[in-house]
Amino acid sequence: MDKTQSYIDRDHTYVTPVYKSLPVVLERGEGVWMWDTEGRKYLDFLSAYSAVSFGHLNPRIKKALIAQLEQMDIQARSFLHKHLGEFAESVCTLTGLDQMIPMNTGAEAVETGIKTARRWGHMVKGIPDGDQRIIVCKDNFHGRTTTIIGFSSDADYRRGFGPFDGGFDTIPFGDASALERAITPQTCAVLVEPLQGEGGIHVAPKGWLKQVQDICKRNNVLLLVDEIQTGMGRTGKNFCYQHEIDRPDGVILGKALGGGIYPVSAFVSRRDILEVMTPGSHGSTFGGNAIASAIAVEALKILTEEHMAERAAKSGAYLQEQLRGINSSLVQDVRGLGLLIGMELDTSRVSTELVCAHLLEKGLICKDTHGTVVRFAPPLTIEKDQIDWAVEQVRSVLAALEPVA
Repeated sequence: MDKTQSYIDRDHTYVTPVYKSLPVVLERGEGVWMWDTEGRKYLDFLSAYSAVSFGHLNPRIKKALIAQLEQMDIQARSFLHKHLGEFAESVCTLTGLDQMIPMNTGAEAVETGIKTARRWGHMVKGIPDGDQRIIVCKDNFHGRTTTIIGFSSDADYRRGFGPFDGGFDTIPFGDASALERAITPQTCAVLVEPLQGEGGIHVAPKGWLKQVQDICKRNNVLLLVDEIQTGMGRTGKNFCYQHEIDRPDGVILGKALGGGIYPVSAFVSRRDILEVMTPGSHGSTFGGNAIASAIAVEALKILTEEHMAERAAKSGAYLQEQLRGINSSLVQDVRGLGLLIGMELDTSRVSTELVCAHLLEKGLICKDTHGTVVRFAPPLTIEKDQIDWAVEQVRSVLAALEPVA
């Protein structure tokens, strides 16, 4: 423990605490497992917020990374390389869209979507520049740039970071009537998560996304879907929007697109929309570099060749069934799609942070979200016996924390 404490002390001294870290120093990962510096083993039920959907140090991703490192690292975007076109073709084929702009982090891809929608609204729809508006949903989470937190409904994300640039209108998540009322001639886009992850694992009412798409089409408004956490097989489909619609006008991808090893993101859309983005209007030094592209190509191959969405659908249905079978008065709800599942607890009687801390002691890594929900999002490669073991740890912890009548 002295070694672990020394790492923690150095972290606290030199790293600004923008995350509330748990008192564990992780050293190694493989598949669904992780080990700390003391050699203790943990089952990962968080997957780095869905970034490690295909397991830690996935052999295929690792091989793609090493092979590319033997040839070239990054090049200026003024030049082409052999993997970028393949990356773009693969992601466009899977989404049914036409072109992409590669970026690094999810927030950058969201910003790219916002910029594209605003320019499209001005150049194509004829909205005066500066008057373009985008509709978002309450309890959204699209990243942490100043533009994005400016339309967050979470006061903690916003406090002290103003002024914000505006241009966003907020409606309740899952309310199609509110969307219809919110659209004005200045509305250029609607930006939504098909399932709100960070907001508390909120699943929209059945048919809502299709209603949103229909409303957008009638009003000549773009539908942009943020699939950073929900994409790449996580919810039981390649992309979560596929539960209800064929394709939106734009898709925002990240996290698992980088195979859990490298930051890779993309904004994917129709050609007639992306035509407004001309040389010099946007860019990224590292976006779409040779390493990122080689990894993304392999991640997309793994998604389809290893049937990750089907695995998530099957394992997720089983995990939800087992969690709902836990007899505890502390559990108020179990919800989700595929392997993005939330267990809502009665926080008047137990703290979600305390539950997660006890699960960590038992060797299960998970995290609370929105203060009332424990998020379960293991790698999509998880096996049934590993799910059974995890559920038993949850059952044990809830039983130990159940208040005595």
